[in-house]
Amino acid sequence: MRFGPPADVDAATSRRRDVISGLVQGGLIAAAALVVLYIAFGARLKRSPAPLPPARPAMTAQAPDIPSLPPVVARQVDFGTVPAPADVMRVATWAVRKADNGDRSFVIVDKRRARIYVFAPDGRLVGDSPVLLGFASGDHTVAGIGDRPIDQVKPHERTTPAGRFQSAPGRNALNEDVVWVDYDAAVSMHRVRATNPKERRLERLASKTAADNRISWGCINVPVAFFDETVWPRIGKGRGVVYVLPERSALTAYFPDAAPSQPPRQYAQAALGRGNNARP
Repeated sequence: MRFGPPADVDAATSRRRDVISGLVQGGLIAAAALVVLYIAFGARLKRSPAPLPPARPAMTAQAPDIPSLPPVVARQVDFGTVPAPADVMRVATWAVRKADNGDRSFVIVDKRRARIYVFAPDGRLVGDSPVLLGFASGDHTVAGIGDRPIDQVKPHERTTPAGRFQSAPGRNALNEDVVWVDYDAAVSMHRVRATNPKERRLERLASKTAADNRISWGCINVPVAFFDETVWPRIGKGRGVVYVLPERSALTAYFPDAAPSQPPRQYAQAALGRGNNARP
């Protein structure tokens, strides 16, 4: 005699069927709900493509703006019809070729021949003239001499120093126009002053020899007309450069770049100020 499954087994099987049936019905209901939602809102959820940026106008190639350069100044030593010694020409040629004077007028003082040469910035000779120089022959100056009273300067110390100097206009103790050459040594360039007839300064300037042009305390005395018409308009309105050639030393001792095939060098500059202790 066969018997059916136990009652508890039938109950478990029935429950499994109910769960499976519920899951199937729930899945169908969820799927139906999703279909309804998609139909209702799907069109709204679709993103429209982002608008394209407006097309840029075509660019045309243009050359960059280049600032115009200042005109090139032709620099060439020009003595005109004035004959000049070889050492004067060498220093002038070097200064212009290397633009050592920059854009400033410059002066060359030839101590051996007691003569001055004034040039425009481009190297053109403006004029030349005899001058009076320091009583003593020599290319150096005594340290501290510019601070001494004039009556304490000894005759052998009355030199006109050699070298390259940046000049500046100024005034002396008599409120006269001067061009400072070596301020520390109280050496300036100024109009000749014939205050002592025994010195015969005007006669010395007028003589045909340079042997009697050594009379000053170190300053460079220039004829009045030449100072007013040539020197002052060139280096009396602003800075200039003064090259004082040596008389005892070799030219290259002070101006080595004036010699052929020499590399450029730097030169010490004379200090300048606003004092008024210029020697006559």
